[in-house]
Amino acid sequence: MFLELNKQFSSAFIGVHRRLRDVFELRHICVYVRLSAVTVLAALAGCTVGPDYVRPEVDTPKAFRFEDKETQDLANTAWWKQFQDPVLDALIDEGLANNKDLRIAAARVEEFAGRLTTTRSEFYPQIGYGAGGSRDRGSERLATPVPPGVSNPQTTYSAVLNASWEIDLFGRIRRLSEAAEAQLMATEEARRGVVLSLVSSVATGYIALRDFDKQLEIAKRTAESRREALALFELRYKGGVVSQVEVSQVRSEYESAVAAIPAIERAIAQTENALSILVGRNPGPIARGKTIEELREVAVPAGIPSDVLLRRPDIRQAEQNLIAANANIGAARALYYPRISLTGLFGYASSDLGDLLEGPARQWSFAGSLVGPIFTFGLIEGLVAASEAQQRQLLASYERAIQNAFREVDDALIDNRKSRERLGAQDRQVAALRDYARLSRLRYEGGYTSYLEVLDAERSLFNAELQRTQTQGEVFSALVNIYKSMGGGWVNEADKLAPQPSIGTAVEDAPHP
Repeated sequence: MFLELNKQFSSAFIGVHRRLRDVFELRHICVYVRLSAVTVLAALAGCTVGPDYVRPEVDTPKAFRFEDKETQDLANTAWWKQFQDPVLDALIDEGLANNKDLRIAAARVEEFAGRLTTTRSEFYPQIGYGAGGSRDRGSERLATPVPPGVSNPQTTYSAVLNASWEIDLFGRIRRLSEAAEAQLMATEEARRGVVLSLVSSVATGYIALRDFDKQLEIAKRTAESRREALALFELRYKGGVVSQVEVSQVRSEYESAVAAIPAIERAIAQTENALSILVGRNPGPIARGKTIEELREVAVPAGIPSDVLLRRPDIRQAEQNLIAANANIGAARALYYPRISLTGLFGYASSDLGDLLEGPARQWSFAGSLVGPIFTFGLIEGLVAASEAQQRQLLASYERAIQNAFREVDDALIDNRKSRERLGAQDRQVAALRDYARLSRLRYEGGYTSYLEVLDAERSLFNAELQRTQTQGEVFSALVNIYKSMGGGWVNEADKLAPQPSIGTAVEDAPHP
């Protein structure tokens, strides 16, 4: 019997569904027109409580203190290509395509796009359907038996459409939608910030790697030179030409150069592992391109402080968070006002499946409700106070982000200038120490001085060459940090190679107020 009932209900439900669709679309189109009219009236009569967002005034300096005089308008270009190293370009492309942090950031944007769609859906009626069937038999042995003429058992079928709608008369949903949209934009700016940091980190890491490679080359060359000197002094000692003290001094300098090699090799391996993770690989070796001496210097980009407010993703993210917090104040204040809701139901109910769509089986209901607070004992006051406090926090965070941005740009500019000055001085120091080492060796071979002078000259030259190479890497890193701290349209160029969140359709198709 149950199988037969299920078969009848299934076959009939298709017809019920078609009939309900026709009824809803044709016979009750007037209801839709009335609802549309109510929508327009509510929009005209409604008001949005809470403060509207106004961008805070910012104390912006007129210029950076240490701006370079030879700046160029390159802030919107793919600046890393100025190094003219195809290996670096390939690493950045690989990182933008495979970096895991970028994928996480893209997925987070998609998450907030879904939240925005969910929030905007509350502007419109929520329409659903339902259908059911039941068969019940009442006991004939109860104190109140089934009345005569009433079939026992009873079968009931129903098919209905239902709708509910909250009229946003005081702007609660509008403010929530405004906050959700700002949060989505903040998340997108955070993703762009990951793009900015990734490109800068890969470039800085590659420069550091080539810097360590140069230091390793210097250490190995120095160790080899001292090994040859040690072998020569050991022969002279056996011949009675030099003392054991001089042999010990030469051996000490040789071991000092050898001891520097493992530390540099460790730094190289760790830098390679860090770069591998940045580009989305497992830890491993990194290909090399041009040496650090062969890298071309990147031009210093031009910019004024006000540009930074528009270029940097972190500042734009902070402002969007402030916009969201400002909108949440209005959503909290709207709780003081009544909430008006409309509900409706239209459908059919019958004890005979064949009569389900007949006129007498029709049923409908429409209702409205108005709900508002009287005594909440601080509930709404607490929500408003919390949202206002959060807005003040994010306002301070926004101002702090701006000040921090100005500091980072100034730091990068002064780092670039002073690193160049230091590199120039170290170039001259290395040249002088090479002369000192050459002349001291000539003096020693002529018998005018002890080998201690030669060792001192070579030790000073070794340390100066290592420091000079480190400073050269700092000059390139300072240029990278200038582009990173200023931000710019180059992020758009890099972003073309990064995973894109699938938010276009979701946000465009989401209902708007």
